[in-house]
Amino acid sequence: MDYGAQHSFLIRKIAVAGKIRTFRVLALLACSLALFAFIAAAYFYSAMIAMPGSTFTGPLPPLTESQKQLATDLRTTVTHLASDIGKRSIYHPKELAESALYLKEQLAAAGYEVDEHSFPTKGSLTPNLEATLKGTSHPDDIVVIGAHYDTTQRSPGADDNASGCAAILALARSFNDKPQPRTIRFVLFPNEELPTGGTPEMGSWIYAEKARADGDHIVAMLSLEMIGYYSDAPGSQKYPAPLSLFYPSTGNFIVFVSRFDDRALVKQCVGAFRSVASFPSEGAALPAVIRDIGRSDHASFWRIGVPALMVTDTANFRNPNYHSATDTPDTLNYLHAARVVEGLEGVIRALAAD
Repeated sequence: MDYGAQHSFLIRKIAVAGKIRTFRVLALLACSLALFAFIAAAYFYSAMIAMPGSTFTGPLPPLTESQKQLATDLRTTVTHLASDIGKRSIYHPKELAESALYLKEQLAAAGYEVDEHSFPTKGSLTPNLEATLKGTSHPDDIVVIGAHYDTTQRSPGADDNASGCAAILALARSFNDKPQPRTIRFVLFPNEELPTGGTPEMGSWIYAEKARADGDHIVAMLSLEMIGYYSDAPGSQKYPAPLSLFYPSTGNFIVFVSRFDDRALVKQCVGAFRSVASFPSEGAALPAVIRDIGRSDHASFWRIGVPALMVTDTANFRNPNYHSATDTPDTLNYLHAARVVEGLEGVIRALAAD
């Protein structure tokens, strides 16, 4: 018997068996990783991207008479702020003060007592403006609907953010004498843009800190940040990577966006909007490391632990006039904005309910 040959055969057999076991272990590991990746992707989509209801598709229905009037009202406000007044920033303190006075007068004309919370900025006093509709059964629960009224140094700011201010005025008019179970505050902030944006001189930062110090129980905050620019052109919508994999490439919809922690609020708002509005909508509750989701006044409320989101046309990811001299009233679609504002009425009713 050739014991050497037999020994070599056994060694080869053992080696082959070892390789098979190693392959099986690796295959099992690969399958486990693939399953984990699938579960993680499914959870990511369900928690961050998937929203209640279905976005509106197809031709928009004919405008109602109330929507036509709302579109006219929105155009009037945007035109006054962006054309008649123009650039409204700490570099243009006269115009910033003029815009604050105009907005205060419009809220007062709608039947509200307007509270001014003024604070110094670069040698001038600038006010947060607050109009309150007290709740009927849960007045200590507060829903804040806000928008900033300042602009960048070089822009008249039709979309950014006269459109948000116009929506605030329209919503305040709509809810006047129609109190909801919870209190609703319509608030207009200065100093959202640089160099004060993201600093303790930001109007919403100061407002949120005061609310925390006063013990206000704010249950939700919506920041209306640029809601007037829409395009049906293919490829008109851009995103931070990798969001283009999940969302439309045509910029004809409104977005509700926040951080992952506030996903319940995003889903509630999108569901409420889709239940009443015949207009395309998307929602996203994304990781806070995607910094673009925090580029408005809602981030000030994150700082104090309040669920908050931004309602937006996505700013520079769609609007080519962003922060430029061409952000003028004639570039906006007021008919689309009217549909959005009407949908927001339903969202606010849902947030302010029992």
